[in-house]
Amino acid sequence: MTKPQGSIRVGIGGWVFEPWRGTFYPEGLPQKRELEHAAAHLGTIEINGTYYGSQKPESFARWRAETPDGFVFAVKGSRYITSRRVLAEAAPSIEKFFFGGVMELKEKLGPINWQFMPTKAFDPADFEAFLKLLPRSVDGVAIRHAVEVRHDSFRTSDFIALLREYGVAAITAADSDYPQIADVTAPFVYARIMGTSETEPEGYAAADLDRWVQRAQAWSHGEVPGDLAKISTDAAEAGPRDVFLYVISGAKVRNPAAAIALTRRLANSD
Repeated sequence: MTKPQGSIRVGIGGWVFEPWRGTFYPEGLPQKRELEHAAAHLGTIEINGTYYGSQKPESFARWRAETPDGFVFAVKGSRYITSRRVLAEAAPSIEKFFFGGVMELKEKLGPINWQFMPTKAFDPADFEAFLKLLPRSVDGVAIRHAVEVRHDSFRTSDFIALLREYGVAAITAADSDYPQIADVTAPFVYARIMGTSETEPEGYAAADLDRWVQRAQAWSHGEVPGDLAKISTDAAEAGPRDVFLYVISGAKVRNPAAAIALTRRLANSD
């Protein structure tokens, strides 16, 4: 009997990167068609520009129109929210973020990545106050939240318990110097892998690509990959989960090739 399985989408961070022209993007492709090309080969893209500043509502609407049905954008939350000293005071900024145009993505709005600086330590009370501020839905659209923490103080079962209470995903930052948290805390999984190498034509060696395919499939079945360390000994609720897997950082020029190689392997494993 086949196990129930959530969807698995593999993508990259952003779509504007000059070294991708002539490598990922065909020579002569107009820049205005680069998103269209990327979305034809990938299932998702993480929008990074929203971390640094606001984007126009017309931009979100255009990005939605330029991508096919079923495509999903993850969106980075504003750094002006996650970098503040007191997270509990972020309510006005969170409201501004959601009503500043991002909802123009409509059904193509995927998870929000709330990324924290490596200097941000875990303050249980203040972090819970932040989680309470995150809207479950906006304009009738359900919102999925994920947090990417980069300070070792978050490596505690108290943090995992908080995320599970509020249904927020702990982003697995893998193949990097950041804390790797593989605990499943939400109805979906969000992973960012950062170990591509320029010497590998597909970014990762074949064995490493196969390993990430196996991990993504495990997550999609509601399991935790056995070769990734968890923080908490408490088991997550069972059930299939959607998986969002992004190839980020590392040798950025190779990231699209790695994402496409992972997508191809997943398709062939069905």
